[in-house]
Amino acid sequence: MCATWRIVQESLGNCSVAPTGLQRYRVRQPRVPFALANSTLGYYRCSLRERGLDCSVGRMKLGLIAGNGRFPFLLLDAARAQGLAVSVAAIREETDKEIDQRAATDHCISVHWMSLGELSRLIEVFHKEGVTKAVMAGQVKHKQIFSSIRPDWRLAKLLLNLRTRNTDMLLGAVAKVLGDEGIELISSTAFLEPLLAGEGVLSARGPDEEERKNVEYGLGVARAVAGFDIGQTVVVAAQACVAVEAMEGTDAAIERAGELMRTLEAEDSTLERRLTVIKVAKPKQDMRFDVPVIGIRTVETMIRAGASCLSVEAGRTLLFDREALLERANAAGIAIVGSTRA
Repeated sequence: MCATWRIVQESLGNCSVAPTGLQRYRVRQPRVPFALANSTLGYYRCSLRERGLDCSVGRMKLGLIAGNGRFPFLLLDAARAQGLAVSVAAIREETDKEIDQRAATDHCISVHWMSLGELSRLIEVFHKEGVTKAVMAGQVKHKQIFSSIRPDWRLAKLLLNLRTRNTDMLLGAVAKVLGDEGIELISSTAFLEPLLAGEGVLSARGPDEEERKNVEYGLGVARAVAGFDIGQTVVVAAQACVAVEAMEGTDAAIERAGELMRTLEAEDSTLERRLTVIKVAKPKQDMRFDVPVIGIRTVETMIRAGASCLSVEAGRTLLFDREALLERANAAGIAIVGSTRA
């Protein structure tokens, strides 16, 4: 079994989940592992063929705009398993240097380092490499727009012409510039669909009554906030909003909620202090970028903050290292559920 498929299979787990709404959760039942025709990579081949991406090495080179975290590495492995050569645009301010080591072991991967402000260089590199389709994978911190990075003339023009500088506006404008240059930005989930969260209870236990109320309340708040492209996560206790994510990111919002709760006196409270984390996609989520992601680091952050339940949006949230994530959550007694959009 290749390393890439092992990652995917571990993330899927040997289980299924029962579709449910928020009113009733059912624990997942065992099932036969993900069935694939002819080979373990059949899913990727079928999935990509449907999207017009069934190309062999020499016929197509995929561009990968790599942000931080493990997301770029998972996508890189999935693309290589499909047989695609990959040209990586590594962002100096964000991308893990380990990407060079990955390229050193595979001659079909080329890495080009550039600053976050070098949009023209990105286009030049992709043209030189023959890239016509590209993906974004990994977070680029929104706060970087206030950093000392100097944008080149193309990015400076783009920034000055935007009405607002939220995530959708910024990345949508970059996608349009790339498209005008003959480089189509495609969804990263074309390669990683097996990692999308399913519906219903994903952990060993489901939410209790208090946590279900928090999830129901939090979904309304989180979707309203996400609709303004402010953030995609809220943290709730006793049906009261404790923290709302903005530029700082999901984990920082959870930490802030935990710190706020720790400022309270140690005596028993009339209301429950346990935190519930709710993460959603935007109402018109563009799956080409800013896809909601949960990893084991989020679970570790929840444990430190005293959070007992996590709700993610089914079919629109990627779960990385699913087996390790669920094992850690189960050991800590954390409930994880995939919620549906009404």
